[in-house]
Amino acid sequence: MSEHPSPEHGDPDRFDEIVEEETTRDPDLAVIEAGSRTLRTQSGPPSADPVPARPADPEVDKALRAVEAELADRWGETKMEPSVQRIAALMDVLGEPQRAYPSIHITGTNGKTSTARMIEALLGAFELRTGRFTSPHVQSITERISLDGAPIDAERFIAAYEDIKPYVEMVDTAQEYRLSFFEIMTGMAYATFADAPVDVAVVEVGLGGAWDATNVIDGSVAVVTPIDLDHTDRLGDSHAEIATEKAGIIKPGATVILAQQPVDAAQVLLKKAVEVDATVAREGMEFGVVSREVAVGGQLLTLRGLGGEYEEIFLPLYGAHQAHNAAVALAAVEAFFGIGAEHTRTLDTDAVRRAFATVTSPGRLEVLRRSPTVVLDAAHNPAGARATASALDESFGFSRLIGVVAASDDKDVRGVLEAFEPHFAEVVITQNSTGRALDADVLAAVAVEVFGEDRVVVEPRLDEALAAAVTLAEDEAEYAGAGVLVTGSVMTVGEARLLLGRG
Repeated sequence: MSEHPSPEHGDPDRFDEIVEEETTRDPDLAVIEAGSRTLRTQSGPPSADPVPARPADPEVDKALRAVEAELADRWGETKMEPSVQRIAALMDVLGEPQRAYPSIHITGTNGKTSTARMIEALLGAFELRTGRFTSPHVQSITERISLDGAPIDAERFIAAYEDIKPYVEMVDTAQEYRLSFFEIMTGMAYATFADAPVDVAVVEVGLGGAWDATNVIDGSVAVVTPIDLDHTDRLGDSHAEIATEKAGIIKPGATVILAQQPVDAAQVLLKKAVEVDATVAREGMEFGVVSREVAVGGQLLTLRGLGGEYEEIFLPLYGAHQAHNAAVALAAVEAFFGIGAEHTRTLDTDAVRRAFATVTSPGRLEVLRRSPTVVLDAAHNPAGARATASALDESFGFSRLIGVVAASDDKDVRGVLEAFEPHFAEVVITQNSTGRALDADVLAAVAVEVFGEDRVVVEPRLDEALAAAVTLAEDEAEYAGAGVLVTGSVMTVGEARLLLGRG
């Protein structure tokens, strides 16, 4: 294990500012913008950064920080008490806002947020007003609540909090435990969607399903993305146990869209569907990916939906996993419109193409710099890391790849490192600024066992880790084919994004 001298371009003051700005958030999977400039110019300039920066108005920024501080004073979103009693009580005093619109409910282990964003884009292409609730956020807490494909602005976020705050206090006094951070965020989202009003809400669970705060909705479509082992201390340590918790979002009479699943997880999900008389569509059976090929800035797909095939779909995201997410999203929207049950037609293919071509997914395989190329990805469990590694090989083909890894203390870091080991020439171990960050020295000890001492560098500060990785990538005169991957958690990606000048 070696200490690498840091170049002088790390800015300690800026790093301290980022640490000051950060609030506690759960490092669940989130995803990243990676669009094709070449193809997007056909329909206009590339879209703006989908991740909002801090408010420019000092007074608005101060008010937003005050809200963030009040929310941070509550249970964090990784603390879960198996009950929807508190959120149900909040919905009751708010007048049941979640009943004001139909919803598509999404659970799973990996791919939830990117699938939600694809569903949102498809619904928008058919002129429906959408609300989207996802977590965690990459940089700004306002990312979690979106209307018509864009995060609500800081002023609206503050107003949403102030509107429900008296009702939150009312529920707090009547319950054994105060409402948690995530329960309040859920209440804010559902109230915002009712106030808009939206035609349909696209809702990602926070953790699990049955006892998740979002599960006070009755989604007419329930989506289950691939299930793998994550949050095992709270959800169970087998695919079947985790699937049992996630199956809780399947409601009577709903349509269930199942991504490809481990056999034992699929059995649990199908059994629950039968019990509540839900209709099931399975990837690889009723819908799926027919073909895919790498394209400039993404991939070109042929998808089989519930109503037929959709050809020449450009998706500006990398990796086979994103193609499968696209198939799931398309089937979910078809099911929402009754295709496959009431109707046998397809959706308008041109509208589907337009929708997918606009998809961004902040946090997943995002290119932030060139020469050398710096890519950010929020993979934080072994399955996510394997998908990322495969996409890197397929779409980038780096001759020399340096990893920058910072993780949270409740993750399978060995599994993540083992997934990346064949792909990294060297790895720089660091840590992000959150309270749940795994100590760099602890992570480095695991990395040495996986990579060997000569391939591990330790830089506890993220800014210095990024600088060291860039230097390592440029070694041995391989400048043109060199790359850096920053990964391990959503928080790591968010902080790196700020340090690299995005946001």
